[in-house]
Amino acid sequence: MSAGTKRDRDGNARSKSAQDMPRGRFHGMFENFRDELDEHYDRKERIVKASRDVTAQSKKIIFALQRVKHINQGLSSSTETDMATRMAEITKHLESISPDLQSINRYRYTFSLRCLEELVEALSFAHYLRHQKLITLEETAASTPGGITLTPHDYLYGVFDLFGELMRFATVTTAQTGQLLGGDDGRNILGDIQELGCAFEMLREIPTRDYRAKLEAMRQSVRKVEKLGYGLVVRGSERPKGWVPNMKDDAEGGSP
Repeated sequence: MSAGTKRDRDGNARSKSAQDMPRGRFHGMFENFRDELDEHYDRKERIVKASRDVTAQSKKIIFALQRVKHINQGLSSSTETDMATRMAEITKHLESISPDLQSINRYRYTFSLRCLEELVEALSFAHYLRHQKLITLEETAASTPGGITLTPHDYLYGVFDLFGELMRFATVTTAQTGQLLGGDDGRNILGDIQELGCAFEMLREIPTRDYRAKLEAMRQSVRKVEKLGYGLVVRGSERPKGWVPNMKDDAEGGSP
């Protein structure tokens, strides 16, 4: 068996002849460990890079969707074209790392794949604007390209982030139109975000810092849309056209 490549303290390869490297009974075993670790870090680097690219494209989809001015009426051809272009880029990036995420590796690199939460946020936001409905886990998984398995965790945390986008969409469109947008059936975005928020409140709590932070951010988004509706009903006549509310976080228990 060859002696392999000796490395310095910084991990750089250093050339040494086989005669200069004494071998012990466990030498080959530790060479295998080294090769496995090198493969692991190379794989993780590829996944992290692709994840950053997918996150960037997902954010661009969300920015495009925030320019939509209606609900449940489909998206414009320009928005659909832009979204299709971004999804093609996302597909390319996810396909490049699909071989690295087979079997147990899909869960080994979960925290390196936070881009899937951003992708779920973009897909769920687009689905809501098109149909005024929450996309299901099955629909989201079917829309996730690249042969990547979408987990319930990815879906749940992505929909948590949807609340923030609905709050921003409601704020901007209300300032522009003077009303809370809704569909032909009489439902508006305030009723939708309240109903979705109630459903999330009934979920069994996951005792992690991330879950608690997501839950609190969701509650803040719901409260802001509720205060937006309150302002329209009670103080609407006092507000000039184009008025936008202060989006800073309100102190807990503060007055509307």
